[in-house]
Amino acid sequence: MIAVVQGSTQALQSEVVAALATVVDPELDQPITDLGFVRSIRIDPAGVTVHLRLPTSFCAPNFAYLMASDAVDALRRVPGVGVVSVLLDDHHDSDKINAGLAADAGYVGTFGSEAEQDLDELRRIFQRKAHTAAMERSVMALLRSTGTTVEQLPGLTLGQLPGGPHTEALLRRRAAIGLGIRPDDLVFVDDDGVPVPPEAVPARLRFAKAVRISVEGNAHFCRGLLATRYDNEPGGLITDTRRTT
Repeated sequence: MIAVVQGSTQALQSEVVAALATVVDPELDQPITDLGFVRSIRIDPAGVTVHLRLPTSFCAPNFAYLMASDAVDALRRVPGVGVVSVLLDDHHDSDKINAGLAADAGYVGTFGSEAEQDLDELRRIFQRKAHTAAMERSVMALLRSTGTTVEQLPGLTLGQLPGGPHTEALLRRRAAIGLGIRPDDLVFVDDDGVPVPPEAVPARLRFAKAVRISVEGNAHFCRGLLATRYDNEPGGLITDTRRTT
């Protein structure tokens, strides 16, 4: 939970938190607000300042920059928010990342020759991983709730999946990487939308399960590291000095 320290602009506070909730860890595919990565939020007449924190000081700089940059973009879309400042604390590249964000230098402009790949490509890699994990969750929900067997999965369409959060998440993940979300679109396709051959569907499902377990295991590990690193410090505190009239 993100706690309010003081203030009166409840609507703006809610919009700021909602904006940060749209930012996800690129590998764990979970909102930074849920993961505890938001250290503090300060809202004042000039704008909003957000401090982020990560489980370790040596988290990959590209992951760290991607989350911080996405936070800046999300907050700038909040109407009336003012000047946006996002700062990454306690990371070995904090100074470099914070300077790059303040200057709107972009990832390559911030890291120069150290930037091994474009952030857009990095984002696509993890969006595809998120799609694979979401597909496994939704298909397994179908297998558990019906008499469907793995042998019957070739030809499965989105419209045949059970309703609920797993299928809703799958549709969002498909849309994010440009896959179809019509009821008659096939569930088992690769990242480019090419149908998986029927004989390869069981192997695809096993691979998706491995991806999902890896993502969930990493999320659990990161939460543990974060709790240990900041065991005496609550996260997500909001200080609001902006006054309504």
